[in-house]
Amino acid sequence: MSDNPTQALAELVCSTNYEAFPADTIHKAKLHILDTLGAAIAGSASRETDAVVAMLGIQSGTGHSPIWGRPIASDARTSAFVNGVSAHAYELDDSGGCDHSGAVVLPSVLAALGDHCQPLSGRELLRGVLLGYEVGRRVLEAVGGYEEHNGLGWHSTGTCGAFGAAAAVGSMVNLNVNAMASALGSACSFAGGTWAFIHNGSSTKKLHAGRAAEGGFMAAYLAREGLEGPDRVFDAGRWGSFFATFGAGKSDPQALVRDFGDYWRLNRCSIKPYATCRGTHAGIDALDLMLQRHGLAAADIAAIEIDISGFQYGMCGGKIIQSRAQAQMSLPYALAARLHYGKVFLAELEEAAWSAAEIGLLMDRIMVRIDPAMKDEDEPAITIVTTTGARHRLVVEFPLGGPQNPLSDERLIGKYAALAGMVLPASRVDALRDYVLDLENQTDARSLIALLQ
Repeated sequence: MSDNPTQALAELVCSTNYEAFPADTIHKAKLHILDTLGAAIAGSASRETDAVVAMLGIQSGTGHSPIWGRPIASDARTSAFVNGVSAHAYELDDSGGCDHSGAVVLPSVLAALGDHCQPLSGRELLRGVLLGYEVGRRVLEAVGGYEEHNGLGWHSTGTCGAFGAAAAVGSMVNLNVNAMASALGSACSFAGGTWAFIHNGSSTKKLHAGRAAEGGFMAAYLAREGLEGPDRVFDAGRWGSFFATFGAGKSDPQALVRDFGDYWRLNRCSIKPYATCRGTHAGIDALDLMLQRHGLAAADIAAIEIDISGFQYGMCGGKIIQSRAQAQMSLPYALAARLHYGKVFLAELEEAAWSAAEIGLLMDRIMVRIDPAMKDEDEPAITIVTTTGARHRLVVEFPLGGPQNPLSDERLIGKYAALAGMVLPASRVDALRDYVLDLENQTDARSLIALLQ
C-alpha cells in the first residue's frame, strides 16, 4: 500500500467489491437508503427546497435528472445539490457517519446513476453507497473526530461529506486508483460549512448536505475528465492539506486506512425516530422512560433540569425558539414538545407548535446547566421534578435508533411510508419500498430514478 494517505485510501476504495460487505451490512444499507429517500421526499416540500428551486429557476423539461418528489428535473450536478437539501431539510435523515451521510451520499450517487448511459446493477449502487459512508466517516475520524472537528466550528456533514460523495460517485463511474485519488484531492476544494447557523436559527445547515453532494459529484466527474487534484491532500503537516487546514493538530491520517473492511462504518450510523438534532434524542428517550416508569403525565411535572456538556450545550442547549431550525436544534424545546404534544415529529416543528403559549410556559420550567465534568460526547442527564417534590434522574446512553438500540424494520419502514406518503401516492410509496428492499437483485438500478419523481 502506498505511503501517501490519499493514494492508499484510493487503492482501498477501488479494490473493494460488493462481496466484501456482509449480508447484515447490505440489509442495513438498504434501510438507510429507504430512510433517506423518505426524509428527502417529504423534505422536497420544505421551504428550503422551495427557495433553492426558485433561485435556480428549475422548471419542467429543463433536464433529465429528477428533483425528488417534484415533477421537475435538472442536470445531474444540480439535482445532487437540491436533493441533498431536501434530504436534510427536516432533520429526519440518518446520523453518525460524516455526520449526516445519507443526505450527502445518496443524492450524489443517484445523480450519477441517472447520468449513466449503461445499466448499473443494484449491487454496484449499494457498493457506491457503502463506500461513500465509509470514506466520509473515516475522514472525520482522521481529522480528529466529531467533537474535535465540529468544536472548531466546522459542520462535518459539509466538510467530510464531500469526500464521501466523491468516493461514492467515483466508484459508480469506475475511476481507477489515480483518478480516485484526484477526486479525493479535488473534493477538498468543495469542503465547507460552519456552525454559524446555530446562533440565529438560520436554515443554511440544510445547504451543507446539498453542497457536499454536489461537490463530491463534481470532484469525481472532473477526475473522470482528467482534471488532476492535489496529490497529498491528507498529509498531516502539509500547508493547505485538509488536516492542516480543517483540524487542530490532532489528525491521524492512518485512520483513513487502518483496519479498512474490518468494521464498515455504516454499521455505526443511527436512524432518527424524532425530527430533531441527534443530540436531543437521548434526552427525549430519558423523559419518555421516566414518565412510563413512574406513571407520570405532563401535568405531574413541575420542572425539568438538564445537565449537559459544554459542547452539547452549544449545539442544542438553546431556549430561544424563533424558527423551525432553532426548534430542531433545541433539547429544551424537544422535551417541552414531548410533554405537551406527546411526540416530536414534523407537526411539532411547525410554527404553530413551537410558538404555542403552553410551550412557552413549559420552557420556563426547564433549566439547562453545563456540567464541566461531562465529556463532549456524553449524553445529557435529565431530571424531572414532580408537583409532589419527587425527583427522578436518568441518562440514556444508547438512544433509540442507534446501532445499540435500533428501530425495528417495521417501525423504520413505517417512518419511510409516512414521510414519502406526504408527497407521493400510496402505490408509488409501496413500489419504491419494494424496489429498494430488493435492490441487490436489480439488474438495472436506473429504474429507481423514475420512482422518485
